[in-house]
Amino acid sequence: MPWLFLILAILAEVVATSALKASNGMTHWPAAALTVCGYAVSFYFLGLAFRVIPLGVAYAVWAGLGIVAVTLIGVFWFGQSLNLWGFIGIAMILGGVLMLRLLAPLS
Repeated sequence: MPWLFLILAILAEVVATSALKASNGMTHWPAAALTVCGYAVSFYFLGLAFRVIPLGVAYAVWAGLGIVAVTLIGVFWFGQSLNLWGFIGIAMILGGVLMLRLLAPLS
C-alpha cells in the first residue's frame, strides 16, 4: 500500500502543479482551487507513504517523477520547448528514481 499512496501523491502533485500553471497567477479561480486541493491530497498521501518508505527515498521518487511528469505536460500540453540537454536531464532524473526504487535498500 505505501507505494500506491506514493503514486497517488505524485499524481495529485502533478495535477496541482499543472493547475497552478493554468491558474494564471492564481487569478483563474477553478484552477487555483484545484491547485490547493491537489497539493493537500498530495501531502496527505505522501505522509501516508512516509509511514513505511524511508523519507529520502519517498521524497526523491515523489519529486523526481513529479518533475518528469510536469515537464512532459509543459511540453505537450502548454507548448513549452525542451532541448536535447533538457531531455537528457529528465532521463537522468528518471534513472535516479529507478535506481532508488529498484536498487537501494528500503531501510
